[in-house]
Amino acid sequence: VQLQASGGGLVRAGGSLRLSCVASGGTASIYDIGWYRQAPGKQRELVAGISSGGVTNYADSVKDRFTISRDDAKNTVYLQMNSLKPEDTAVYSCNARRLVWGEWANYWGQGTQVTVSS
Repeated sequence: VQLQASGGGLVRAGGSLRLSCVASGGTASIYDIGWYRQAPGKQRELVAGISSGGVTNYADSVKDRFTISRDDAKNTVYLQMNSLKPEDTAVYSCNARRLVWGEWANYWGQGTQVTVSS
């Protein structure tokens, strides 16, 4: 499966953005999908994830501000980001994974830059 992330940009603190991760070459519904971010000089971190069954999880730093959702008919997973803060500035990437013969198969899309100005 190939993943294409989009929707990043420059926004002021308190603003909103919606990121999209479109899957092609496979059926997105069978994958767990995660949004990760990496800021300069920092490790990549999981921001939000949604399982193939629709169960969601969030990093504490984004709870109540970010919402992950999926539209399997469109093979797309969204990350709605509200009340953005300068510390949310990072490159955001999406990941798809599924168990294949007991091993996790992981697929990554290219990142999209999110910059939040104060």
